[in-house]
Amino acid sequence: MDINKLFTEPGMREFTAAQRDAHSEDALHYGQLEAIVRSRLAQTPIAGDKPWSARLRARKVSRQLRVMQQASAQAAAAAEALYTGFVNQVLELPQRRAEEERAKALRKAQKAERKQVAAGQTAAWAAKSLHKSAAQLGGQAPQDGVGLAGQPVADEAPVYLPPQPAPFAQAPAAEPAPAPSIAEFFLKKEAR
Repeated sequence: MDINKLFTEPGMREFTAAQRDAHSEDALHYGQLEAIVRSRLAQTPIAGDKPWSARLRARKVSRQLRVMQQASAQAAAAAEALYTGFVNQVLELPQRRAEEERAKALRKAQKAERKQVAAGQTAAWAAKSLHKSAAQLGGQAPQDGVGLAGQPVADEAPVYLPPQPAPFAQAPAAEPAPAPSIAEFFLKKEAR
């Protein structure tokens, strides 16, 4: 057998299918032999046997064929698992890794785009708000031509009212109390 052919998908399929079929057929033959041996020994009495001795002896002897049958069935399953593992772990692995890398790059790009949109949107909102506030405070009409309460802005300059005095006289500010010293806290504690 060419070992290089074994490491290709068709070569591995051919090898594992042949092994699976051979082991499955062996398991079938071992099962049939086990049934024949058990029946023959169960019906062959030996001098001095008790009533169930022949059947027990037949089961003990045929048990080894049953073990061989199970081992062949497991070998057939292992041959199929070999092919599946080869395809999954060797042949399809580069494709899965490439897909994972593409998905990772796409997620990274989407995250960066969301960050840019969020940062750009926030910056745009802040800039618009600052320009609007500066225009209002500077007496200029907003860029959209609509003033407060949805009224169109007049072309004349805004009128500023003179500052008005407070309606009531205000009391003079009291001197803040000096901060207590740390010694006062200890003196109060000792007095207790």
